[in-house]
Amino acid sequence: MPRTVVAAASAVAAEAGESIADMGGNAVDVAIGATIASMSTELGIVSPGGGAFITIWDPTGEPILIDAYAEMPGRALGDGHVASTERIAMAYGDGMETVVGWGSVAVPGAFSGFQKASDRWGVVPWAELLKPTIKLLTDGFPVSGASGYYLSFAHDVIFGWDAETRPLYHRDDGTPVEGGDILTNPQLAECLSSLASEGASELYSGNLGAALVRASRERGGLITKRDLDAYEPILRTPSRVTLRGWDVATNPPPAVGGIAVVALLQLAGLTGGASATADGIAAYAAAQEAVFGFRRNHLDGVPDRDTASRKILELSLGGDIAGLLAEPPGERGGSAATVHTSAVDDNGLACSITGSAGYGSGAVIPGTGFGLNNSLGELELTSEGLHALQPGTRLLSNMAPTIVRHPGGATIALGSAGADRITSAIASVILNHIAGGMDIGDAVSQPRIHAEVFNGVPTLVTEPAVDTSLVKRLSVRELPTHSMYLGGVQVAMTDGQNNLRGVADPRRSGAVRIGG
Repeated sequence: MPRTVVAAASAVAAEAGESIADMGGNAVDVAIGATIASMSTELGIVSPGGGAFITIWDPTGEPILIDAYAEMPGRALGDGHVASTERIAMAYGDGMETVVGWGSVAVPGAFSGFQKASDRWGVVPWAELLKPTIKLLTDGFPVSGASGYYLSFAHDVIFGWDAETRPLYHRDDGTPVEGGDILTNPQLAECLSSLASEGASELYSGNLGAALVRASRERGGLITKRDLDAYEPILRTPSRVTLRGWDVATNPPPAVGGIAVVALLQLAGLTGGASATADGIAAYAAAQEAVFGFRRNHLDGVPDRDTASRKILELSLGGDIAGLLAEPPGERGGSAATVHTSAVDDNGLACSITGSAGYGSGAVIPGTGFGLNNSLGELELTSEGLHALQPGTRLLSNMAPTIVRHPGGATIALGSAGADRITSAIASVILNHIAGGMDIGDAVSQPRIHAEVFNGVPTLVTEPAVDTSLVKRLSVRELPTHSMYLGGVQVAMTDGQNNLRGVADPRRSGAVRIGG
């Protein structure tokens, strides 16, 4: 059996992946199992009723991306239907707003994508991939520190308005659960058992799907049976770029995260933004300012991104910062509620999965413990309007699960949580390791920067010990420590000589395990 390294969002998720490797699972099996564990136990951070992007690269072929992201619902809705939503504010991330309630729930896609990846690339039976998570939910799992931190802001306004949801996120005395608390979720365990035996179709054409449609109709949601019947994961050709002989494959349009990673790597590679010196920091800050400004003004909220995607690649490949800077970067945004899993086995198969449920809708499918996304309510990603898209449209995303391969056989799977900071985090690690020559662990822990607009002012947010003395045009906002605000990169890699290594970002509660 292959040996596989997995870097996941939590220790229990990494251990779920390890147990699947010990069953004989390959990198795809391991990544799927670990991600299902994350989406079921990382309370608040994510939930199983979300979407995902899955990048897979078999060394004998070309990379492929499975788009299993959330989709706009509303097919066959009757006239006069009123969606039930509430706009809420919380202090997370220096203050933010989002929309929750049943009317914020998009069609979930993650499990459909996991099943497709398992059927085509996996070797362990589908039902076995869910067993470690079912055991965790039955026997008990610890609340992660990242979950406890997020719930300290979100427990009431998001996860407290619904009588079915509230007990899942609160103790018996009504206080929110905290990191280290041991919880069970027998309803979700039973629900996943049904998904294990019936397959992901249970969520789309089975009893679970029927319960989702019924609750959505009765409680002010938009999801209809036609939406579930029509949902399919989409196979896409990844966006590619070559950096110093390494081939980088990541999420293509209609998502915007991957194309921004490619543009940033191209531009930073040309302009010298690949070192920790003052010159390198200034060059990388200028590249980020240019790329993220273009993304905000020409990619975000635009249904057809093909023309703008070609333009950003053309300008970045030509080193044309002036052309990209024609528009300033927009306000920071995107969901914090994201998890990432990376896995690589010693046969060279790599899998990179990023999943999200938005900030969480606060809704669960009644009687199941199966939490649902608020992907329609992410105000930063719905500039066209909360319910303005045509049913069936894939929603905007910054997620960018990435795989990097060298002709000599070395392979790196990586990705990140962190909303629009996903792109700067991934690009930083790749540049630090490939262009800067850093050890991969140092490349992940190196202090990060991110260009954004903060309170209306173009700003470079930094972690400590970053030399910003040569940065131009941007105000500098230094965070007091390494911060989960700037991502959570999980790395799994092989050197091509059967040596495996993983790195979990110290900014979050991730972990690495090797099994098989």
